[in-house]
Amino acid sequence: MKASILIVDDEKDTRELMARALGVDYQVTTAPDAELAIKALEADPSIALMLSDVRMPGADGIQLLKAAKKMRPQLACILLTAFGTVDLAVEAMKDGADDFLTKPVDLDQLDLRVAKALKTRALEAEVVSLRSELDVKHGLADITGTSEAMQKVFRLIQQAAPTQATVLIEGPSGTGKELVAHALHSLSQRANGPFVAVECAALNGNLLESELFGHEKGAFTDAVAKRIGRFEAADGGTIFLDEISEISPSTQVKLLRVLETRSFERLGSSETIKTDIRIVAACNRDLAQLVREGKFREDLYYRLAVIDIRLPALKERPGDIPLLVMRFLTEFAAANGNRVTGITPAAMKLLESYDWPGNVRELRNAVERMVVLSPGGQLDVGDVPDHIRTPAAPIPSVLPAGTLEATEKAKILAVLEQAGGNHSRAAQLLGISRRTLYRKLDKYATESQQT
Repeated sequence: MKASILIVDDEKDTRELMARALGVDYQVTTAPDAELAIKALEADPSIALMLSDVRMPGADGIQLLKAAKKMRPQLACILLTAFGTVDLAVEAMKDGADDFLTKPVDLDQLDLRVAKALKTRALEAEVVSLRSELDVKHGLADITGTSEAMQKVFRLIQQAAPTQATVLIEGPSGTGKELVAHALHSLSQRANGPFVAVECAALNGNLLESELFGHEKGAFTDAVAKRIGRFEAADGGTIFLDEISEISPSTQVKLLRVLETRSFERLGSSETIKTDIRIVAACNRDLAQLVREGKFREDLYYRLAVIDIRLPALKERPGDIPLLVMRFLTEFAAANGNRVTGITPAAMKLLESYDWPGNVRELRNAVERMVVLSPGGQLDVGDVPDHIRTPAAPIPSVLPAGTLEATEKAKILAVLEQAGGNHSRAAQLLGISRRTLYRKLDKYATESQQT
């Protein structure tokens, strides 16, 4: 079905010329002034784009634009004028215009600009529709994606959430593992109970055990008072153990017991505490491979991976990038009071062609930066961060032979050098958190001092 367009111009010849040019691909309605244009919009809710002259008798194009956008916020609007100025273009963009063309109109350019504006609005509408559908039907509004890989993830969440089964979420850093954990909780019978998140990599063995199990006063040097742990705090709800691969062997043993018996003791106490919790764990490494390498208990792995949800890297689902971009663009424009209305096809192409080593988290941060630094209107190529417009050389695929640890170390140091010593950028390229990167670098420094 052809998209419907409204052309508003007091010059009959111009109006009819544009109607004939666009009538091949679109359903066209015309109006000679703002008053009749408003009536046309009221009569036909299918009109998707309004193409209006600025200088007209009575209400001008800017006034018409404001009235039309108030009636139909999702209406795409392109303004035309024979007196094009930068100031007028900026004013039009701030008021919600998608584009601005000068007369005499280049019909080829007109066709391209109309197609672009309609495509942008269609993407925005798809995002709104998808979020609404997921929110109402599945409670997954915070997770965006129409790719087959993400549809599989949605199906697994819907199947797993109502059960009591332990879930392991695997995937590279920045793919949204905690969002999935929240969705599992909110769609479960535990939704009214607590959701308690623990970042396992942030704490060493003793501190992590104290955080998980709690402690009695005097259990260790700094234990000046009794403290309940996260397992106790999560009673009746869900506990989310992020970066589960980083826990020590002794903590793995204690966690296995919690999974088997739903009971534990606080540090410094012999009293057994029962807890009603669901455990959801996450890992940005291949946990099965760590089991094969003897770095993670096999029995614990199978206890955790009753249901295994694997999140794809963003580069594995490039078709979702436009949806994510439009979602983040709308979110940050609203949060910052910024009148960004869309993104040009050239800028979107750059974002789609980038590899996104930091996955959805990196894309979200990039769009936020673009929106915050933009004066308004449409985001363009110049708004795209430099490292995305001119990507660095690829990470070397051939690294020094040796143990897995030596290979990992060589890769990390090579990427850090490529990133010019920028730890945040290096962590993005590696697909790990900055905290994990710092921890590994500290380990390498300690090993160097010992040799």
